[in-house]
Amino acid sequence: MANPVVYVLNGPNLNLLGTREPEIYGSTTLDDIAGMLEDRAMELGLEVDVRQSNHEGHLIDWLHEAQAEGARAVLLNAGAYTHTSIALHDAIKAIRTPVIEVHISEPKEREPFRHISYVGMVAVDCVSGHGAKSYILALEKVPNL
Repeated sequence: MANPVVYVLNGPNLNLLGTREPEIYGSTTLDDIAGMLEDRAMELGLEVDVRQSNHEGHLIDWLHEAQAEGARAVLLNAGAYTHTSIALHDAIKAIRTPVIEVHISEPKEREPFRHISYVGMVAVDCVSGHGAKSYILALEKVPNL
């Protein structure tokens, strides 16, 4: 029997991790994070499906897919869409699959416009401010959902 799958969805500009504002986001790339998640998922008896898109509609389609495919959970770093997307908010609300919001930095310690999270209003939990390790900490919450 296959291990339960956790979708790890990444929004706009996260494909630039490692080079984009390293003083905020660090030097770890999205591929590095995917590798760390795969290793930790195996230890937890899970599998991860890591994806990234700069397009809001892709993220919404993947949230719908996560439910349709019976994913155990979704880890969602929606990037800037976190603070702007009512469409993502509604998509999370529309599915039964639990969503954990993930951020590398701590949005509440940054610009005021980052203090509102439409994702966080409907996610079951949030992990932020731990650098790339935020993803691992979020994944470790999945077995207890």
